[in-house]
Amino acid sequence: MRSPVAWARGVRHPEAFHGHGVRHAFFEGWYIKLVTADRAQRWAVIPGIFRGLSDDQGTRDEAFVQVLDGLTGRSWYHRFEPSQFRASDDRFDVWVGDNHFSPTGVTLDLPQLKGRVDYTSPMIPWPVTPAAPGIMGWYGLVPFMECFHGIVSFGHSLAGTLDIEGSSVSLDGGRGYIEKDWGKAFPSGYIWMASNHIDTDTGEVDASLIASVAIIPWLGRAFRGSIIGFRHGGRLHRWTTYNGSKERLLTIDDARVRWKVEGPDGVLFLDAARVRGGLLHAPLRTAMHQRVEETLDARVTFRHESLDGRVLLEGVAECAGLEVFGDTDRLLAL
Repeated sequence: MRSPVAWARGVRHPEAFHGHGVRHAFFEGWYIKLVTADRAQRWAVIPGIFRGLSDDQGTRDEAFVQVLDGLTGRSWYHRFEPSQFRASDDRFDVWVGDNHFSPTGVTLDLPQLKGRVDYTSPMIPWPVTPAAPGIMGWYGLVPFMECFHGIVSFGHSLAGTLDIEGSSVSLDGGRGYIEKDWGKAFPSGYIWMASNHIDTDTGEVDASLIASVAIIPWLGRAFRGSIIGFRHGGRLHRWTTYNGSKERLLTIDDARVRWKVEGPDGVLFLDAARVRGGLLHAPLRTAMHQRVEETLDARVTFRHESLDGRVLLEGVAECAGLEVFGDTDRLLAL
């Protein structure tokens, strides 16, 4: 069980490890995206740990590094002994075996990816304040939440070389992104999309979009909770359940996810094209080891308008991560 001091430290540092002292039904993972300058290579590397996994032998712990080839949809799950996992509880600093993840870059020693990639610009996290510690706002202060989320970096520049399946690939001038999740389980139904490759009619702009909506268990019931952050023009624009934003449209079919939200920062339209992705392990309510389909090849058409109807930014978010999973009928009905 986590001590009150450890809990308070975790509130201040969503980017850090929250699992010290937690032994049962716990997971934590960091989603690290690496894209080359020409966008020809798109990889997600996800280090983390499961605690309290159940199987025929009882319960056990397991560290891991997952790898997703965002263009082909291939994925790999590399298991490690829990003793090979080390992480700081007051900063982003994670080791899994010989793989190291920190604010300065990543060092990888995996069958698919080997080498060092440096971050050549500062990471830009979701702001943390005493009343709203990160992307979850005041919900981040509620200890019984099923799943917590954090944005470690909206975007940063890359430099270095990786051996990718035997071929040397330069990451110089590429772009990275880092987010994370921790808690008991992923929601039973959710939509998630993220991109920091934002193209407009005038070319690529320095911007990043993260959007999710999920079934949130709450005091024996459930509600549909949404969080959208769109950073552009040097400012973070937010549409969230906790800041009073309203969903005006949310539809899901086999081809697309369409979403319209309105709040203090204006009106945002999102239209995400669904494509087949790779399968990743995720901690869901039914099992700590469950396969979730994810892609890094989605396209999200967007338009951000002010409340008086002026178009603030319009274009396409490319190289987008996209997941649509679980009981989406219930999600839409809430």
